[in-house]
Amino acid sequence: MATLQAVTGMNDLLPGDGQGARWQRLETTFRESCRRYGFAEVRTPLCEYVELFQRGVGETTDIVEKEMYTFEDRGGRRLALRPEGTASAVRAALEHSVLAREPVTRWFYVGPMYRAERPAKGRYREFFQVGVEVYGDGSPAVDAEVIDLAASFFRDLGLTQFKVRLNSIGGPETRARYRDALVAHFAPHRDSLSPESQARLERNPLRILDSKDPRDHGPREGAPSILDALTDDDRAHFERVQAFLTALGVPFVVDPTLVRGLDYYTRTVFEVVDTSGALGAQDTLCGGGRYDQLFTELGSAAPVPAFGFGAGIERLLLSAPAVDAAKPFRVAVVAAAKADESATLAGVLCLARELRAAGIETLVDTRFASMKSQMRRANDLAATVVLVLGGNEIASGMVSMKIMATGEQRSVARAALRDELAQVQRAATTTGAP
Repeated sequence: MATLQAVTGMNDLLPGDGQGARWQRLETTFRESCRRYGFAEVRTPLCEYVELFQRGVGETTDIVEKEMYTFEDRGGRRLALRPEGTASAVRAALEHSVLAREPVTRWFYVGPMYRAERPAKGRYREFFQVGVEVYGDGSPAVDAEVIDLAASFFRDLGLTQFKVRLNSIGGPETRARYRDALVAHFAPHRDSLSPESQARLERNPLRILDSKDPRDHGPREGAPSILDALTDDDRAHFERVQAFLTALGVPFVVDPTLVRGLDYYTRTVFEVVDTSGALGAQDTLCGGGRYDQLFTELGSAAPVPAFGFGAGIERLLLSAPAVDAAKPFRVAVVAAAKADESATLAGVLCLARELRAAGIETLVDTRFASMKSQMRRANDLAATVVLVLGGNEIASGMVSMKIMATGEQRSVARAALRDELAQVQRAATTTGAP
């Protein structure tokens, strides 16, 4: 019988391989960044109705046309594993009437997404994403503030080589103007376009600018700039976003070719790209923008201004510098000798529970082999301190304590044990000893 393996493009994250600590640090850093900016966490289901992403993400996008994991459940309903976080968050806000209770909503999320695309460096079929969403605020100031949040988060991760690419794709009037200009530009080159772009020329020519097919690169040369099609209101909004970013000290470059790959964007769009070379040609760290029409696409009676971004954890970890994690303060409790007295073994378990209740990571080798074997296991698990407990210690109210880094051993009264451990922990933190 063949050995079972993980699905292609979906990976295991094992404790002890060094990656778990990096993931935890990234998620902790992101949550702290969001907290400072006033965001609260939202969690949505991994599975939604297919229609949500067809209406929200767009039927002509690569995600909906090629990449979604879709299936029918036993009731014949068409479902999809979520390929991105924004549509699900907007659905949740609408379903639970969140905006009826608060004028502005600030949410962040952390979790897995699924796309059936070809796995590549930092790009998987199950990938994990962090993101933020702001609902109810149409000000260009919030565009700049969210971009500043992204840049602040990356700096906190230790990233120093990145830049912000910025553009505006305007609102419905701008898009209509620009669509006409693009059709006029691409129509003479129709036969040179890829089959997908030929289809998009009729349905959504803006998507041709985002095509990765080499056949579309030549026809794109000389395409009109969307910045020339902006209405006065869209232009004013974009200029104020740039002014706020400048005031915040966030460097950016305006890139009129940046359109993003999802249909729900309007006005400001942005990407943060890695400039270190760690990601190769696929250098995007995060992307996002404004999507003021998405709420109406999903059933809202009126438009709701919205802005957000998403970033893939795997790609961020490829760029973020490795940081030596602080060695944990870890206590192992060992049963003296190879005792089988139930009172001694129960005493070991009770002492461990007492320390855990005090917030101390505490290990017990519950196989209770020889004392030598238990000590070896404590060493293998990088215990900072080993506490030895036997019948004599239980009777006298004492514990034998060994500090593993120095080999120092001494007896400690149970009543004073927490204070003694706190002193050892402070010393280890000060000296850097494990």
